[in-house]
Amino acid sequence: MDALRQVDEWPVGVAAVGVTASASGLGATGASAATLPWASVTKLLTALASLVAAEEGVLELDKPAGPPGSTARHLLAHASGLPPDGETPIAQPGTRRIYSNAGFEVLANVVAERAEMPFAEYLRQAVLEPLGLTASLDGSPASGVSGTLDDLLSVGRELLAPSSIAPETLAEATAVAFPGLVGVLPGFGRMDPNDWGLGFELRDGKRPHWTGERNSSRTFGHFGQSGSFLWIDPEAGLACACLCDTPFGDWAKEAWPRLADAVLAESSGTGAAA
Repeated sequence: MDALRQVDEWPVGVAAVGVTASASGLGATGASAATLPWASVTKLLTALASLVAAEEGVLELDKPAGPPGSTARHLLAHASGLPPDGETPIAQPGTRRIYSNAGFEVLANVVAERAEMPFAEYLRQAVLEPLGLTASLDGSPASGVSGTLDDLLSVGRELLAPSSIAPETLAEATAVAFPGLVGVLPGFGRMDPNDWGLGFELRDGKRPHWTGERNSSRTFGHFGQSGSFLWIDPEAGLACACLCDTPFGDWAKEAWPRLADAVLAESSGTGAAA
């Protein structure tokens, strides 16, 4: 895919970027087999494991979990009232979208308790092994996964055509949870609304954003401070993934949307890669 050539110009050391459809990859560049940190893209795997747990009856999304008045659904949607880090609430559940690593750590502890096994083991059995991933969780369920670009592209294919959860479950998880909540999208500022699904950040009409102007409003995914991202655009039928050795910053705010627009233009046949 010609669009991926622009990755060579990024101000990073190591970068691995790829594009896939639901059945197979469309192109990749860089060290696709190198193990790199996923940072907050980890939350996509934790969300998938939680959704598997919900389908298995291990976790009930609307039963109490986390601070008083909160449920697992609130925790997944960054609507529990927990702060970014720490377990003392700073808002009532369902009133603000507060991006919370702590919320995902609390959620993972709930899954572990109800499944009667460590969360890393549940994640391995529920998601990593079924999808054939070499990735592993070593640390926080909010940010502790490391893996390869090939792993991340496999997750993209799963989210285009799910096998670990029912399509209806994915549809629910990628619809707006608790609509209308205002919040801060890390790295981009206050969004009104700051729409989120169950673990999945939703593009909707957000501007500025780390995806492109050509991305449909139905695009969902996540990015991480390690310079990682995965977006899935169900209207285009594509997922695009990135891992690199350079933290997210101004370079990424310019490079990532430009790459997304080039990928989508090339795949649609309506334009050439920039």
